[in-house]
Amino acid sequence: MRILVVEDEPRLARLVADYLQAAGAQVQVIGDGLQALPAVRAQPPDLMVLDLMLPGMDGLAICRELRSFSDLPVLMLTARVEEVDRLIGLDAGADDYVCKPFSPREVVARVKAILRRPRQLAAAPAAGLQAAPPAEGLHLDAERHEAQLNGQPLLLTPLEFRLLATLAAQPGRVFSRDQLLDRLHDDQRALSDRAIDSHVKNLRRKLQAVDATLEPIRSIYGVGYRFEL
Repeated sequence: MRILVVEDEPRLARLVADYLQAAGAQVQVIGDGLQALPAVRAQPPDLMVLDLMLPGMDGLAICRELRSFSDLPVLMLTARVEEVDRLIGLDAGADDYVCKPFSPREVVARVKAILRRPRQLAAAPAAGLQAAPPAEGLHLDAERHEAQLNGQPLLLTPLEFRLLATLAAQPGRVFSRDQLLDRLHDDQRALSDRAIDSHVKNLRRKLQAVDATLEPIRSIYGVGYRFEL
């Protein structure tokens, strides 16, 4: 796996890189936010470890612009521990976050968990979703990590892809936020269920960009979400 680490604290960046390399990754380290997107375009990595506070261009701006052309998985590093800042990071398109101070081993574990998700999905029942009649017009290819709606490509993050596949695999079923968290974050760590709301918001926006009349993910008050298409 090729990992791009964008972190302006040299000692921290080197520490994270050393642990990732020990886990078998090839690591490129960048200390300036303005260099991040050109590096992704020049040689796309398998995942980006992205600090929130960077010189030149901050992590949120990088993540938002990245999502305009790539579904590259992003692990956000942040010293802002307030819940609203965590959700802002997820809303920008980050797949996961780690709060400073952190153990480098935790970063390695999160990176591995993010990169495992599409492969786990390919072996799950949701991988055969494209044949489901209730989801006519929606096609998901878990092995290629490709999604289409009415013939138009959907640029989804791995987490958004997993969320959509989970909901669409059982149209009409109501999933609680806890159930969705369990399926999206198989490492069983604690997250606020409000994180699910943020991911659903992003997913709805991408679906409606293809067809503004669609509202396939329905909110069930006090319970969770249901897929209808």
